[in-house]
Amino acid sequence: MRILIAEDDRRIAAALGLALSAAGFVPEYATDGEDAWFRGDTEPFDAIILDLGLPVLDGLTILKRWRRANRRAPVLILTARGQWDERVEGIEAGADDYVVKPFRMEEVVARMRAIVRRAAGFASSQIEIGDLLLDTRTMQVMRDGLPVALTPQEYRLLVFMAHQRGRVVSQIEITEHLYAQDFERASNAVEVLIGRLRKRLGANIIVTRRGFGYMLGGSEA
Repeated sequence: MRILIAEDDRRIAAALGLALSAAGFVPEYATDGEDAWFRGDTEPFDAIILDLGLPVLDGLTILKRWRRANRRAPVLILTARGQWDERVEGIEAGADDYVVKPFRMEEVVARMRAIVRRAAGFASSQIEIGDLLLDTRTMQVMRDGLPVALTPQEYRLLVFMAHQRGRVVSQIEITEHLYAQDFERASNAVEVLIGRLRKRLGANIIVTRRGFGYMLGGSEA
């Protein structure tokens, strides 16, 4: 799940990136408003952290542009502006949540999980997939009450496919949401990753739709 961190304070951005990486997200960065607006307008992010006080173009203007262009990625506003009317303005402009600086990293991560989950239509952090239970809060996959060990990339693939439940996802789309833009990978990286996940969780966990892509299925005992 790729996250855009639009924050001009590099120290804060780096700390957010580390916390989100540990939570299973793939962070990308923008340090000014023009870059943030362009990337959010042209790249498929699963969620965005947006600082209102960005240089060149302010965060509220960026958010309004995205929403006018029907860009639907969930947005968490992160700012030092804490007045209630400013929070209301941000929410009315299309933000999904709002955190005021200074903040706890744990809170930001929890709120990011929540807005991504809600955008996919899930009310709980626990997602059932056949005989599996995926908990996005603890980052655990359970079968019959016992944990199943996954690599970080296998876990990210399972979470992404779970959030796309009910639709076919192309290989290109999986690549766009699973890897950082500058990450070097083999041309068959997605196929290899899907193959590994099938070996761990069952051949039907991800079903191939020939000529179209992949779709979440169910696990096998």
